[in-house]
Amino acid sequence: MATAPVETKVKAASAATFLVGIAIAVLNAVAADSSLLGPLPAWLQAITLPLVPTALTWLAGYQARHTPRSPISS
Repeated sequence: MATAPVETKVKAASAATFLVGIAIAVLNAVAADSSLLGPLPAWLQAITLPLVPTALTWLAGYQARHTPRSPISS
């Protein structure tokens, strides 16, 4: 059984998650305090941080083109 290529949408979403994760890690290393989200209460910061990569991953997957595939013959 041949494996299908990875769809463009999956590649785009994965790349976005990776890049946002690196950006968050760099921001954490540079500003090792909560000043970036300082105005937000701690409980809201805990919800916001995982939502940022999730939202950007969804957006990247939504915006990427669908990879056309040939019909499967049985």
